[in-house]
Amino acid sequence: MAGGAEPGPRPPVALYLHVPFCRSICPYCDFVVVAGRAATGPSNRVAAFVEALVAEVGLRADMLEAAFGGPARRSPLTSVYLGGGTPSLLPAEAVARILELVVERFGLAPDAEVTIEINPGSRERGDLDGFRRAGVGRLSIGAQSLRPDELRRLGRRHRPEDVAQAVELARASGFRSVSLDLLYDVPGQTEDDWRRTLDDALALEPDHLSLYALTLDDPDAEGLTGEAGDHLPLRAGARRWRAGARAGQDDDRAAAMYEAADVRLAGAGFAWYEISNWARPGHESRHNLAYWRHEPYEAAGPGAHAFDGVVRRWNAAGLEAYVAALCPPEGRRPRLPAGGRERLDAATGSVERVILALRTADGVALEAATVPPLAGAVDWALETGLLERDLSRLRLTTRGRLLSNELFARLVA
Repeated sequence: MAGGAEPGPRPPVALYLHVPFCRSICPYCDFVVVAGRAATGPSNRVAAFVEALVAEVGLRADMLEAAFGGPARRSPLTSVYLGGGTPSLLPAEAVARILELVVERFGLAPDAEVTIEINPGSRERGDLDGFRRAGVGRLSIGAQSLRPDELRRLGRRHRPEDVAQAVELARASGFRSVSLDLLYDVPGQTEDDWRRTLDDALALEPDHLSLYALTLDDPDAEGLTGEAGDHLPLRAGARRWRAGARAGQDDDRAAAMYEAADVRLAGAGFAWYEISNWARPGHESRHNLAYWRHEPYEAAGPGAHAFDGVVRRWNAAGLEAYVAALCPPEGRRPRLPAGGRERLDAATGSVERVILALRTADGVALEAATVPPLAGAVDWALETGLLERDLSRLRLTTRGRLLSNELFARLVA
């Protein structure tokens, strides 16, 4: 359906909840994060944020009911994802309260995937037993590296042994699925370092691995900050760190690391299912698959993005403005936070669906990607070995995964 429009707004299949707290902010991180006293001190803003998040979830549910009816008239959510930041800094009681509201106002399928991100350090991983009792079944652990020197270079607070302990505790708490995030193309990292990290990660027997090349963007230069922006301004120290770190990166080395990981993980029983993600059978992230399949999703929290199939919406990144809008002084009604929105026209939506589908191992239906104006870019990608085709579908080759950004840029040109 590359030439046609989506049938119109649709109710969400997934819900993303952004929790913006960390004990410290890593210099490479572009997520909406606040740290220091706001996150962990005696005057922290965690309780105020929880009240605001609960209020926003309620308001978003009101709007959904006005458009599509109550939970009994809609399909329940298939996934909920608490991301951040470090959502595991929330008390388990707060997570339980939030999820109970989600069940009440949105509906949640009996086999829904409910994920929480954690940092592995003992002061950051939170109450795993409590999260499990609250209904969380999937854990995403921000390991990033299993080499002590790399962790220090990245500004991480934990040690490799903390990652192992977090996995062990997750299993003891009964989590059904455990994922690890790892970074490659880290300044100073060698290919041998990366291979040892992969071996050490696999020895922990996770169910899912997300492997990301370290990217060092500038949200200020990209126009993503400001009063309604979905990013916070880059700190001066982080800007200096990134300038030095870029000099230690290498595209060819990064490509070799990716290829080595793809071979190693396949040999260990992990299937590649999206450019940066591998899983044992049945442990693919259903929440992220909803994004890549261009399905509608709701979102709440500072900087969070939502999509109803036609309109993309985002909240502004500022925590205090977010809390002020949703928890006003007594006598005033809560209001939705500031942010922005954009409506996808039929052509843009079609191209976006093709690009997102091509990120996955399933690829895209041939008829969706071989129509003007996409046909020229597809022909180029087939000729240069970035795409392969069978009777009905197009898929990225391994080389295509490495050069996917070049193909995607041609598709949107």
